[in-house]
Amino acid sequence: MKYAVVTGGTSGIGWGVAQMLIAKGYYVFSTYVGDDFTEEMENFEAIKIDQTSREEVYKFISYIKNRCPQIDCIVCNAGMSIRKSFTETTDTDWDRMMEVAVNSHYILIRELFPIIPAGSRILFTGSQMGLMPHAMVLSYGVTKAAVHALAKNLVKEFEGTGTTVNAIVPGFVETPWQKEKPEEIKQNIYKKTAIHRFASVEEIVDAYRFCIDNSFVNGSLIEINGGYSYK
Repeated sequence: MKYAVVTGGTSGIGWGVAQMLIAKGYYVFSTYVGDDFTEEMENFEAIKIDQTSREEVYKFISYIKNRCPQIDCIVCNAGMSIRKSFTETTDTDWDRMMEVAVNSHYILIRELFPIIPAGSRILFTGSQMGLMPHAMVLSYGVTKAAVHALAKNLVKEFEGTGTTVNAIVPGFVETPWQKEKPEEIKQNIYKKTAIHRFASVEEIVDAYRFCIDNSFVNGSLIEINGGYSYK
């Protein structure tokens, strides 16, 4: 049995990745926050933790260490966006977004490092907003740029082990979060995207599958944006 951790793995991209890993024979531990997750699935555990809390992150790490001998795949997918303008964003807003996307994942990988066997896979969910500035989500874009940098820098820590570290960099995806956008905003995004639509979750999950199956892809930022901002 192989074991995987997927943060934010009960909806959207994370849920799609978790299901893909289960189909590949992994036992998946997922973090989530919000409403209780009640769906039951074989070889899947959803643990409710708030990744803005270091205490809860460390409790989750202890739980993982007590439950399995090794972690063969880590998908750092959880993120947080507080939609405020640059001047309205508070110190607390900034700290919470950085804690979820960057700090909690740094701690998770550092603490699990001794039980990550050779040839494992570490994947991050980045964002096109970490490459192209966006007026309304400056803080979110910076957290994702930091995620990209963390993925690249971790490559050196796993050098010679066969463990690979990559970041998937999606554009706009048909997740529950995006479905809440007003139709006018959606149409504006479609016009900036050469494919003229959002990606499906399945199309994004294919990139994670590729990185898991290909042992030579390492230190890469894999953009899947449909030709965003092509004009």
